[in-house]
Amino acid sequence: MSIPAFGLGTFRLKGQTVIDSVRDALEVGYRAIDTAQIYGNEADIGQAIADSGVARDALFLTTKIWIDKLGRDELIPSLRESLARLRTDRVDLTLIHWPSPGGAVALQESLEALAEARELGLTGQIGVSNFTIDLLRQAIAIAGKDAIATNQVEISPYLQNRKLAAFAREQGIHLTSYMTLAYGKAVQDPRLQEIAVRHGATTAQVALAWALQQGWSVIPSSTKRANLEGNLGALQLRLDEEDMARIAGLDRGERLANPEGIAPVWD
Repeated sequence: MSIPAFGLGTFRLKGQTVIDSVRDALEVGYRAIDTAQIYGNEADIGQAIADSGVARDALFLTTKIWIDKLGRDELIPSLRESLARLRTDRVDLTLIHWPSPGGAVALQESLEALAEARELGLTGQIGVSNFTIDLLRQAIAIAGKDAIATNQVEISPYLQNRKLAAFAREQGIHLTSYMTLAYGKAVQDPRLQEIAVRHGATTAQVALAWALQQGWSVIPSSTKRANLEGNLGALQLRLDEEDMARIAGLDRGERLANPEGIAPVWD
């Protein structure tokens, strides 16, 4: 199964907040949900899905393995625990959330464990997240580019990650953009607002459409049903060359996800 273009992000959402967000998203038409072990919300998401009545086969679930579970002996047991919390026998995509800090766990070890999880039917596809060009090269050398379903990375109008995007495109590696709205900063941007007015769209739709038109998947989150529904409109919005050029001019290398002691040396 290919990676859905549009999904629901759940970072920072827990308890009833994430239950409500998932419920509303499923009701307005979302069918892809992105979570992670470190988010601490897999059980809540599992409950929301169970209560929704939406068939499991209609959904695309993604989770991510945290850095303390990347070893050969830890990865699969931790994924089984994630599945139990999510109330499912498999996810559709499992990612290495962050590369092992300082290479404490060899990438080959983690990728081989992920491949074993796929062979066991615990996950449909495998991939990586927050990988640089060098790390992607290593992953390709170990697993082959066809095995890497996506690299989920921060991409927004203010951090366009052009070198990485060009390399990924050259290698045929799909990218999933997270924080596409830059924690809401993009929604307040005057230039994006001007483009939105011209198209009769929302500013969020413009930022999301910008990413979608470059072939990336997006996983915006929201706790408001109206925003969840509105964001889906990005799938129908078509920006012209002038719009795309204006958004290209917003790039300022502003990175929001850069955890000390965990983040790699960025491109």
